[in-house]
Amino acid sequence: QVELAESGGGLVQAGASLRLSCTASERTFADYVVGWFRQAPGKQRELVAVSFNTVGTDYADSVKGRFIISRDNAVNTVFLQMNGLKPEDTATYYCAADRLYGSKWYETPPTRVDYWGKGTLVTVSS
Repeated sequence: QVELAESGGGLVQAGASLRLSCTASERTFADYVVGWFRQAPGKQRELVAVSFNTVGTDYADSVKGRFIISRDNAVNTVFLQMNGLKPEDTATYYCAADRLYGSKWYETPPTRVDYWGKGTLVTVSS
């Protein structure tokens, strides 16, 4: 069982930056695919960014060029640097992990991804 704990959410104005962090309990964190999803009120949970090996990443079109996912395996932590925030980025952001990459990360809802954090709220005001 992998436990994930997010932090770093908050209320910011449009154009600002935030960095989310997610720390995992798993010592073999480097073996896991990790990613960030978000869910806005009344909407499905959607993939924001995923890190699937030492250099492989993928992003939702809506955040490409603004968000960066990175990981520090030495401290079992994945980050989401969010720049140029927009009101439409307002959502609860969830960290997720799974031993496998693949289509499960792109499903809506992503029910086959194994491990989830409890989420951190990001609110962007206009």
